[in-house]
Amino acid sequence: MNQQFAIPTALCLPVPDIEALIQGRTIAALPRMFIRPGQRFALYPADSSASIKAWAKCELCQILDETKPLDILSKLTIWTPKILKEILQKQQYLFLAYLRVYQLPELQEISVNPNIQEKLGKFVSLPNSITVSEANPVINDRTFAQRKHQLEKLEPPLHPELEELQSAIASLIISQPAAKQLDDDIKAFLGWSSEKLIKQPDPNLAWINNIAKLGDRSIEQDEGKSNYQAGTDFEIIARRSLDFLGFKVEENYKGGAGGLDLFCSQPYPVVCECKAGKSIPDRAVEELDRIGRRHLKENYVQAVRLIIGPGKPTKNLKESAEISKISIINVMSLQKLVELRAKHPGAINLVELKQYLEPGQIDYKIDEYIDKAEKEIRLRSHIITVVKELSEQDNESFKATHQSFTVTEIRVHYNVTQNPRLTDEAVHDLLIELSSPLTGYLGRIKGSDWKSDRFYFLRDLPIN
Repeated sequence: MNQQFAIPTALCLPVPDIEALIQGRTIAALPRMFIRPGQRFALYPADSSASIKAWAKCELCQILDETKPLDILSKLTIWTPKILKEILQKQQYLFLAYLRVYQLPELQEISVNPNIQEKLGKFVSLPNSITVSEANPVINDRTFAQRKHQLEKLEPPLHPELEELQSAIASLIISQPAAKQLDDDIKAFLGWSSEKLIKQPDPNLAWINNIAKLGDRSIEQDEGKSNYQAGTDFEIIARRSLDFLGFKVEENYKGGAGGLDLFCSQPYPVVCECKAGKSIPDRAVEELDRIGRRHLKENYVQAVRLIIGPGKPTKNLKESAEISKISIINVMSLQKLVELRAKHPGAINLVELKQYLEPGQIDYKIDEYIDKAEKEIRLRSHIITVVKELSEQDNESFKATHQSFTVTEIRVHYNVTQNPRLTDEAVHDLLIELSSPLTGYLGRIKGSDWKSDRFYFLRDLPIN
């Protein structure tokens, strides 16, 4: 795979075509001549930059005429039917080259060819050969084989609406960087990105690492901070944490002298007292009861009552909390919940979490809930891995449009290596969830009934 090659030539293509190849949005190019399968060449942009980002190997080259359905060809490539018709009018045939594209580890700057526009669609000699390898394919082997088969047979795209959405989002990335994550997710779902891409930590979530430090002053770095400022800082990050978990935090309650620190109205009422320091004072329960009843009156009794703070509660504090039906969690338990939500956005079910918010100190219950959620995620990751392993058992099967499998095939393979064993019904429920457009880990070919549904691999669910 890491064998190196010297490439002395380049195929000159329009910049949008090269970008689409590098992004994985297409596997085809339109040269002006037939390209021999197996031929390797750099991709030379027809502009003034003269920067080479990638090289390609021709896997197939077809000669197409006007009898081919250009509308379907257009949907499987980046060219409109109008552009394809204009090319046919000029040269009677389309040369459709199927290109396996590999990214270069760094840009290769070369001298500008003054006649580059005349070379569009043709080969040009490079001033110096460039050395390349197959270490960084834009698209993995299986996905390329599937898309190659689909293009050869002119089978309509499986997700045209998502492809249109991705095209629209791609134009927003420069001006709105937040759109990049959605763009990456859609490309992964469509199979347009390599599995070697590593999801980078989101700098916007760096605040999560400070939750415990701001609440527990025994690990807080700023020893010179006043108690008032420490309390305010922790209240702010606790508010942000509950909002991030999915609670609707009401802005009318912001602590202060005699004030209620936090009140969440949805999906169920939660009254929260935030305590920063080295331990939670014994009076915290009485304070929450008094302030909560004054502000919420009869609604206070119906709310989940929660104290978040540092250290280990005293015996008196735990007994008071149990009598008043108040839950106490450590600042680190809050951070663990937020970390899980950041890693797996759909992992926290607040309605289920409510069952774990019992009176007294409940850090062990929070750990129990997190363990349960992570176990469910691992189960889904194992199911995805099973489908992936089945897809990879026979390399010749790459010639199929999608290596797809029945519920029974997936269940049998899963039960060989995992415990407890699952039924066909349980596996089908999981497969439906994982093939939803909102998750996009698997694809589904709907059958006449649930037993004849077939599923195929799209992308991994990393759990580490």
